[in-house]
Amino acid sequence: MGDITSPPDLKGHAEGTGPIRKRQPVYTDYLPPCNSTCPAGENIQGWLALAQAGEFEKAWQLIMQDNPFPAVSGRVCYHTCEDKCNRVQVDSTVSIHAVERFLGDEALKNDWQVGNIMPSSGKRVLIIGAGPSGLSAAYHLAKMGHYAEIHEAGPIAGGMMHFGIPAYRLPRHELDLEVQRIQQMGVSIVFDHKVTDVLAEKARLLLSRF
Repeated sequence: MGDITSPPDLKGHAEGTGPIRKRQPVYTDYLPPCNSTCPAGENIQGWLALAQAGEFEKAWQLIMQDNPFPAVSGRVCYHTCEDKCNRVQVDSTVSIHAVERFLGDEALKNDWQVGNIMPSSGKRVLIIGAGPSGLSAAYHLAKMGHYAEIHEAGPIAGGMMHFGIPAYRLPRHELDLEVQRIQQMGVSIVFDHKVTDVLAEKARLLLSRF
């Protein structure tokens, strides 16, 4: 007995579903949702994969390409990345901020050094304020080989990280160590020095380096 099922008429299908199609797929490269919402712009899925493989120092180095304060942000960041984590569709979100805190603390404990620092460019940059923005700017400039000098009106670095976040949320020991790491990269911080004339301050900086 033969097959009683008629062969499909592919040519008779609706337009766009048969063997001849006029439409083409459009591929769009999106950031992972955790990366897209990260305020520091970290390559989260990249360093998480390294951490999962046990490559803790490499994972930390990848974080440090974007964020010079992993031990700080691992404690105080409001981790919007976890709100958008795809893993929640399976069971529960990945505890991204806890892994970042672990890597930041491991770096401080083992004295890991920042890699991929460019040779000195001979260029000098004046930064006003040793808060998180000023320190981050100095860090990235130092990585590019530029000399950065921060003039801070107060007696201590950290800005709102120090004065705005209680010590039980952000222990000062870890904060100070991450600031010291930036200073060890060649960044100079002048404390108790309020800047009132930016151009005059810049001129003094240029003269002091000759």
